[in-house]
Parts: sequence; C-alpha cells; structure tokens
Amino acid sequence: MSNIDFIQVDAFTDQPFRGNPAAVVVLDGPVDEIWMQSVANEMNLSETAFCHPSGNHGGSRATEWDLRWFTPVSEVDLCGHATLATAHVLASEHEITGEIGFHTRSGRLSAVSGDYGIRLDFPVDLIETHDVTQAMGDAVGTEVVAAGRGATDLLLEVVTAAEVRQCSPDIGIIGELAPRGVIVTSACDDREHVDVVSRFFAPNGGIVEDPVTGSAHTTLAAWWTPRLGLAFRAEQASARGGEMDVELVGERVHLTGRAVTVARGILLT
Repeated sequence: MSNIDFIQVDAFTDQPFRGNPAAVVVLDGPVDEIWMQSVANEMNLSETAFCHPSGNHGGSRATEWDLRWFTPVSEVDLCGHATLATAHVLASEHEITGEIGFHTRSGRLSAVSGDYGIRLDFPVDLIETHDVTQAMGDAVGTEVVAAGRGATDLLLEVVTAAEVRQCSPDIGIIGELAPRGVIVTSACDDREHVDVVSRFFAPNGGIVEDPVTGSAHTTLAAWWTPRLGLAFRAEQASARGGEMDVELVGERVHLTGRAVTVARGILLT
C-alpha cells in the first residue's frame, strides 16, 4: 500500500490538547480490515476513523462517505468524537460544504459545519431504568441514586457533580457491568453554563476512561431530557475535558461541538 496521510484532531474542544483525540485516515476506497485494525493499534488513540467516498459518490469532495471506527483492539458500531473529527477534516482539508453523510454500522449519520461548530445527527439510544445494585455503588465508589441501561452502556446517576469529578472507579467491576462501558453522571451544580456532567469508562474496549464520548451522549440525551427539556449543555469531566450542546429531535440526537487539528503524518506501510 502506498503512503497514506493521516490527521490527528482534538474533538469537542476549541483548544489543542483538550477534548478527545482521534486520527482520521481519508482513503480513495475500501481497504483491508486487518490493516485498519493494525493502524488503530499503532495510533493507540481511543478511536481511529477511516473513510472513503461512498458508492458512486467518488472524489475527495464527495458528500457521502463510508465511515468506520476502530479502537486499538476492535471495531466499534458508533463513535461520536471520531465522526466529529472526520467531518472537521473533510470540511477543512477537502473544502466540503453543506451536509456530509456518513454510512456506518449504525446507519446513515450526518454532519453540518457552521459558525456554531459541527452538528452531528445521531440516533438516540433507547434506555430502560434499572434497579440500583450494590455492585454499581462499589464500581464508582459513591452512592448511585438511579440507573439505566442502553444498548451497550450502563448509566449510573450520582448526587452531585463533585462526585462525578472525583469518581475513582473500580475498573474490574466496571468491566463486568456492561458490554461496552459505564456512564457516571449528575446534573451540574457547580458551573453556571453547564447542565449535565458525566464521565465514561470503557475497559472492555481497551479504554479505561474516554476523554469525551459523543455516543454516550445519545444515552444521556434520553436520560436527561425528560427533566431538563429537549436541549442542554453537557460537560465530560475527564482530565482533558470537553463540552457539547445536546438536543433531542424526535428519535435523533444533535451533538454540536468544535474540533482542532493538532498533527499530520504519513503512514508508510
């Protein structure tokens, strides 16, 4: 395989070295899955995104793209921050304007860039309330007041934002509670412009703590909108930190955030 460019982007932030980093590889067409997984392992980021023009929508300025995401250890069905990063690269590097469509394992997603940042359109997660168990409290080291289970993640609500920020989870227990990961969340009571605060732990995907998780906010949207209304501002309180606007629109969720290019490179093999 000839030399291929990649770009590293920090997503859900307007500052370098914050938010969630993702590598983006723009291809001419499909490539071997084993190669993509090897590249993602080499990048060693929470996700690496690979995209190429879909079907007959050829050319680097196509508006419909096939998109896949890989952690260092496996392919995933949905990834918000790497989609934001991909949209950022296509808009800034390939001068694509208007709506960009992404054909993925989770169906067609879309992104639109504007002065407000990049707005992603994702399917809302379906969440069911779940009885709180002793293991849940043991996992996060604090009182869990409510729980819900989405398609791949377990959501645990705690009392205060400080408990979210100071959470020191037992990763062994976390890995036993949900197929992908655990969202720890509360209403935000310590910052004026933020409504919801969360953190996300996904050891089963090779990620102890994800810095900012777009896909988790499709679950948070279903959980919080009955109490906060259809739109809210969310902070993910990891060490790197990041923020986004979340809006529930029917059975879809709009996630709006910014992204910053931080590095460029060439894959030599």
